[in-house]
Amino acid sequence: YGSAQKLTDEMKQLRQELEDKLAQTQRGQQQFIMLRSLTCLSTAGLVAGKIYFSETFSDGWEDRWTVSQWKKDEGTDGKWKLAAGKWFNDEKEDAGIQTAEDSKFFGISAGFDSFSNEKKDLIVQYQAKYEKDVECGGGYLKMGPKMSDASKFGDPTPYSIMFGPDKCGYTKRTHLIFTYKGKNVLKKNDLAYKQEGEGTSHLYTMVLKPDNTVVVELDQEEVYKGNLKEDWEVLKPKEISDPKDEKPADWSDESMIDDPAEKKPDDWVEEKRMVDTEAKKPDDWDDEEDGEWEAPMKDNPAYKGDWTAKRISNPAYKGFWEAKKIANPEYEDDDAVYKFDDLGFIGFDLWQVKGGTIFDNVIITDDKSEADAFAKKWKDLSELEKSKKKEEDDAKAAEDAKATADKKDDDKDADDDDDDEEKKEEA
Repeated sequence: YGSAQKLTDEMKQLRQELEDKLAQTQRGQQQFIMLRSLTCLSTAGLVAGKIYFSETFSDGWEDRWTVSQWKKDEGTDGKWKLAAGKWFNDEKEDAGIQTAEDSKFFGISAGFDSFSNEKKDLIVQYQAKYEKDVECGGGYLKMGPKMSDASKFGDPTPYSIMFGPDKCGYTKRTHLIFTYKGKNVLKKNDLAYKQEGEGTSHLYTMVLKPDNTVVVELDQEEVYKGNLKEDWEVLKPKEISDPKDEKPADWSDESMIDDPAEKKPDDWVEEKRMVDTEAKKPDDWDDEEDGEWEAPMKDNPAYKGDWTAKRISNPAYKGFWEAKKIANPEYEDDDAVYKFDDLGFIGFDLWQVKGGTIFDNVIITDDKSEADAFAKKWKDLSELEKSKKKEEDDAKAAEDAKATADKKDDDKDADDDDDDEEKKEEA
């Protein structure tokens, strides 16, 4: 009995120790959760997003931007002015810079502290409004490394990113060009174009991520999401055709051939014209003065056209031949094609047949919430513009309908007058 009681007491003690440890573990978990939450809050403060550049073209914008002198000597440099356009909520608040002339080059840029987008998102956003159809020209912006002389900004200036609408005639697209190792690389397929000359603002947003993902939004609607390494030819192809591989001599890549059993009929005539055997040399023809007489040509009545054999499937056809693929010795992978070491300017370098484009609310950041705040400025203005445009369109439709009705009435009155005249003449 004594041994049994001792064993029972030991078991009770062991259970109490286990319960104490469990309680300590639970308290530790709670403390860990609290500590982790505090750490997250602290870390969030340390990695808060940053605005690298922003512009709403408020007072003093002329001091922040430099007008290009690149085309000044040629006399083709266009003027910039501050304008809100036809429709606005607040004329001063909604004003942006406008291309103020037709058939000119327009260049203007602003600098900021150089930065690299390494290991962070890069968000570029701005709005553009075409007060009239540009006909041929661009509305895109450029970003690139710090310039030593912003007054020389123009087409020859190296850039890192070009983004925005471009149009000439029926060719329309939203450009997105990235520079990689000194080469400007266009997207393999064009992005949608929205920038018509209807007098309303459009918002352009581009997000470039450290995993080489690219996202493009037009008016806050996603029009593209993909990978920089796949949809831009920034890297050389992984595989190439083997230059030593040659098509076999007996390889047939013609799917259809002439039927060898087909023979041209003996009476088939392919000569479209023939000598007129019935023609005679004129009596007054003088060979010495007129030259040797030749009988004229005439249409061949037996002509049947070019003869062609019936086409049949080629039994020896092997399909389209292409050289085998081999690893490209020049291929080099790069997981950091997204990265730019020096971004220090933003600018508009444009040619426009018809000016009148207004640019506003430009922001470069790594924080989506900051870009969204600027997007709200566009949204408020866009809603007003659409409302005003609808009123204008409805008024024009009513005016056109009235003009059509008036013309019908005038035509009817004219017909009645003609009928009256005819009756008078008959009388």
